[in-house]
Amino acid sequence: MGMLYIVPTPVGNMEDITLRALRVLREADIILAEDTRTTGVLLKHYDIQGRLLSHHKFNEHGTTASVIQRLKAGQTIALVSDAGTPGISDPGFFLVREAVAAGEEVQCLPGATAFVPALVASGLPDDRFCFEGFLPQKKGRQTRLAALANEERTIVIYESPYRLLKTLQQLSEVMGGERPACVAREISKVHEECVRGTLDELVQHFTNTAPRGEIVIVVGGKKD
Repeated sequence: MGMLYIVPTPVGNMEDITLRALRVLREADIILAEDTRTTGVLLKHYDIQGRLLSHHKFNEHGTTASVIQRLKAGQTIALVSDAGTPGISDPGFFLVREAVAAGEEVQCLPGATAFVPALVASGLPDDRFCFEGFLPQKKGRQTRLAALANEERTIVIYESPYRLLKTLQQLSEVMGGERPACVAREISKVHEECVRGTLDELVQHFTNTAPRGEIVIVVGGKKD
């Protein structure tokens, strides 16, 4: 029987990869990559001569069947995304679901993901939290925001720097400008930063300072 490994890769610093992940990447028959160029840089850095195949959200429905056949043939396959843990706001869920349904072995290695450092460093309660990933851009967005306004757990949202200010403004409108929040950006990179304050204060900050890099928004839950 084959094995499908879900392998987290660094979200920033190249050192944020486990020894086990490096071993799996070296031993895998095939490495499925969201972007073969991005993964190629990582493999070159660690002198890994892996065979790369493209597997991303635009082709995963077409390539998954052949991956399942490789697993049935006894191959070891590693799935990576550009950064972080596959399946967390990245391709991976569909392949894992189909592999499990086919009776194939699946293991997810522990490792890097962006939202955990952002949540812990925010200073907001992290014993219970709600991970939202990326909010809908159009259809269903207002409904989702309205539902989150009543969420009592700390809320974690992924966002692009181009939509950050708009999202903070909308969160302020539906939750109130005094709601505590944190914007973490460029996690594990040279210019890593956590900006903490109320939603209104964050709106003001990012109105004056254009955001760059990968963004995680952490918002405090609703209090009685």
